[in-house]
Amino acid sequence: MKVVKSLLLGTAAGLIAVGGAQAADLPVKAKAVEYVKICSLYGAGFYYIPGSDTCIKLGGYLRAEVALNAGGNYSAQYNGVFAANNRLTNYYSMRAREDLNIDTRTATEYGVVRTYFDAVFTWTTGSYVGTGSGTGATAYSATTAGTSNLNPTDGGISGGSLGVYYAFIQFAGFTLGKSVSQFDAPWINYPGNNFDQLVGGSGTTNGVPQITYTADFGQGVTATFSVQDQTQIFQTNIWNTAGMTTSGVLGGAYGSSDFGGTRSPDIVGAVRVDQAWGLFQASVAAHDNHTGYYGATEVTGHPEDKWGWAVQLALSIKNIPTGAGDVINVSGVYTEGASRYNFQELAATSYSMFGSSNAAYQSIGFAGVSDAVFGPGGNLELTKTYGFRGAYTHNWSPYWNTALYGAWAAVNYNSTAKGLICGSAAFATLTGTCNPDFNIGQVGVITRWTPVKNLTFSADFVYSHLDQKYSGVITTPALTSVAKPAAAYELKDQDTYSLLLRAQRNW
Repeated sequence: MKVVKSLLLGTAAGLIAVGGAQAADLPVKAKAVEYVKICSLYGAGFYYIPGSDTCIKLGGYLRAEVALNAGGNYSAQYNGVFAANNRLTNYYSMRAREDLNIDTRTATEYGVVRTYFDAVFTWTTGSYVGTGSGTGATAYSATTAGTSNLNPTDGGISGGSLGVYYAFIQFAGFTLGKSVSQFDAPWINYPGNNFDQLVGGSGTTNGVPQITYTADFGQGVTATFSVQDQTQIFQTNIWNTAGMTTSGVLGGAYGSSDFGGTRSPDIVGAVRVDQAWGLFQASVAAHDNHTGYYGATEVTGHPEDKWGWAVQLALSIKNIPTGAGDVINVSGVYTEGASRYNFQELAATSYSMFGSSNAAYQSIGFAGVSDAVFGPGGNLELTKTYGFRGAYTHNWSPYWNTALYGAWAAVNYNSTAKGLICGSAAFATLTGTCNPDFNIGQVGVITRWTPVKNLTFSADFVYSHLDQKYSGVITTPALTSVAKPAAAYELKDQDTYSLLLRAQRNW
């Protein structure tokens, strides 16, 4: 009996012990794992990358638009088939685009280390141009669906394309990589517009490779020194007038393009003041003009390099009495041998616009922009330009705003350059005045509706006037790419207008 009693007590004690151990091992409800932790150091939208002290923000937009009387980059009818005013001219172009940007920031003992990347995926309708076969055959500017194909006659990219806008590192005041030029005004090409080809100042919407240092003096005052690649964006044309032809001239080209290899990046300096009332910026740039050769080989010789330069002033005025959020943005620029700082990267540098005439088969207004011109055995003759642009934006309500904007730019060739151009056999059939100087003026209005946050619908109308300085009549061979016959054409000013309808969702 004692044995049984001992067994029972022992068993009970063992069960109690086991039960106690099991109770001690029961799972306790774990704290929720914070897989995505908000980073409040750099503003809204940043999160810590799991397992690191680096903050990241994703952003972008999706855009759908149709451009009437314009090209796919919302480019006006300034040249190519767009400006031919015949059956090859597009009445509309359509485009869809997705933008993706990635912003990362890490706090260090040297300050914030930042990386930024921005890329776009774009689909754009193309155009048909003459093949030059003599049979009237045409070819689409995107030869394969989904393939990018740059068409030099219309200045746009048709089909599908991938573009890298920005990719840079910022550290201890330095910016290294592809970013907006430090010469640009803060609004780049867009003081209040969607129109892509506004003249009158620099603009690097697609970024430019650079090495930049920015010093911050406090109270909104900064100074910047930068060296940036000149070949991607900041060259227009260096024309060798030995290559001039009548058909080329009527396309806005005064000779063959004759750039040499890279020798020096552009050198840029800027001072900027940001205050509650707005901002002021002064920018300067130096640009080396380096050519190839007078002829086909190096034994023909070459002109010596010449440095060009540009200066730009930009002003933004906020808190004006017309309404909350209203703003005025204006800038002005002067260049010599550095014309891209006036005719920004998306602006046309050749103009060839056809219209009606009572004196000839049709009329044409043509003009070209260059950094320099030279002839066989001669020196580089630098081209001078100047211009301005600006906009006034008024907010009717939190959902509606309208901007009035405009721009104007002038191109002047010196007497030697004019002699080289007008003395060419390309103008042998001209009866009238030869003067390659010209002005281009643009004025527009845009209205935006934002019914919900980050979704905007806009309508942007722009009118352009080409004030060319030629007069009289010129006879030209057939211009097969735009289906124009060999005929006499009256030289006179031309006008065009465009309308862009856009829907954009930012995220």
